[in-house]
Amino acid sequence: MSSLMAKELEMIEEFRDLCLVCERTTRSVKVGMLRLTSDFLEEVVGKQKTDARLLKYKALIEQGKKVDIEIDDHG
Repeated sequence: MSSLMAKELEMIEEFRDLCLVCERTTRSVKVGMLRLTSDFLEEVVGKQKTDARLLKYKALIEQGKKVDIEIDDHG
């Protein structure tokens, strides 16, 4: 198997981790949401919870101070 075919198979496997919600109309397809779920994404979220700089910003936000970043509903 060539390296190109191996890479294509790897990309297909990663594509399975994507969840695309869409709506079909008579003239088009409307994309409603793209959700990524992967090991890498879970690792990033985990590291963000222990990052000293982000924890400092989180404490400032909880105290009501204005900072350059925001915390969304997912943390």
